[in-house]
Amino acid sequence: MHDKTAHIETTKSRALQTRAEGLFPGGVNSPVRGFRSVGGEPPFVARAEGAWLYDADGNRYIDYFGSWGPMILGHAFPPVVEAIERAARNGASFGASTAAEGDLAELVMACYPGVDKLRFVSSGTEATMSAIRVARAATGRKRIIKFEGCYHGHSDGLLVKAGSGVATLGIPGSAGVPEEIAALTLALPYNDLGAVEEAFAAHPDEVAAIILEPVVGNAGCIPPADGYLAGLRKITAEHGALLIVDEVMTGFRLAPGGAVELYGIDADLVTLGKILGGGLPCAAFGGKRRYMDMLAPLGPVYQAGTLSGNPLAMAAGIATVGYLRKHATEVYPQLEQTSSAVAEGVAAEAAKSGVPITLNRVGSMWTWFFADAPVADYDDAAKSDTAAFGRFHRAMLQRGIWLPPSQFEAMFISAAHGEAEIEATIAAARQALGA
Repeated sequence: MHDKTAHIETTKSRALQTRAEGLFPGGVNSPVRGFRSVGGEPPFVARAEGAWLYDADGNRYIDYFGSWGPMILGHAFPPVVEAIERAARNGASFGASTAAEGDLAELVMACYPGVDKLRFVSSGTEATMSAIRVARAATGRKRIIKFEGCYHGHSDGLLVKAGSGVATLGIPGSAGVPEEIAALTLALPYNDLGAVEEAFAAHPDEVAAIILEPVVGNAGCIPPADGYLAGLRKITAEHGALLIVDEVMTGFRLAPGGAVELYGIDADLVTLGKILGGGLPCAAFGGKRRYMDMLAPLGPVYQAGTLSGNPLAMAAGIATVGYLRKHATEVYPQLEQTSSAVAEGVAAEAAKSGVPITLNRVGSMWTWFFADAPVADYDDAAKSDTAAFGRFHRAMLQRGIWLPPSQFEAMFISAAHGEAEIEATIAAARQALGA
């Protein structure tokens, strides 16, 4: 892999990074923004539009992480911007109920018919944490099953063998999590039903729920094997445990009804985020009425948030989800076409240059694993050549292509990416790979 000519000047970004390192741990407010695993210096974004990011030095980049998933319609999508502006003129936060909360909830339920009720929160971490609390209350059990490499936010019990930044930084869990809490989480290999059956046999009447990413995105993109999701539903039903489908990443991206629609999953609880807020902090958890009615003020499970249902986030979500639902027959085929073109086009360039790459893709999320074997779980992903990915990331960034700075993060495309962006990306990859 070669980097012969490309160079982007980032003097202002470098100065901003130096300032940030004196203000924030590692110079960032979320670890995944750091470039430690790929090397190089992170540009500081000044603005974004459509498929493009613009940094403090005036450089522009084609964006393939899309704020880690939510920008499915592109940055600064006019209907979303206008909706936020209208809402802001009426006030940014009330701490009281608004009609917009019901409007967005009805849109969500139209996309997810299996969700009888939901509750808005402000982050995916809140959504998954709350869903697990409900599951424990509903079953009277303590243990949770999750899967290695799946990331469900940074609450204590879910950082056991998590993906995302935890995997990127090579951290097995997290300091500060008591052993007693970590011990209640059973982390199993993804795509292995036998391991799930063994866990239930070893802990009879102890498992409250299984939580999973239906398509793993936080160990790189890893699709479910045929029959895997149906098998999990069968096992949980047999053992009286709940099935929590974490669609914070896949919700509204793989289809209007996310992976639940794509794979026909009968989920007890679903968590949503990213796209739901149209780029603003917003998430939700919802599901079957008998579980959601356990929440206060109806039931004994307490969960709260002053900014839950924030009017700005509700406005952005209504504009985004409403547009996706109304234009689904146009948006999703376009996303499939452009995703296929860029993902397979770059993989073909790698093949020409003799660089081993395994491509995993589901709809508009994918990963180029620098590996020469199939990737079906976290152990397979961990065998990837992360140094080679780092060199590729740096070479692409110098050519104006911004990929997520980790081998263990999925890439995303938006409806704003068109033929010109795809051709530019493949041409940059050809140079970066030395083809």
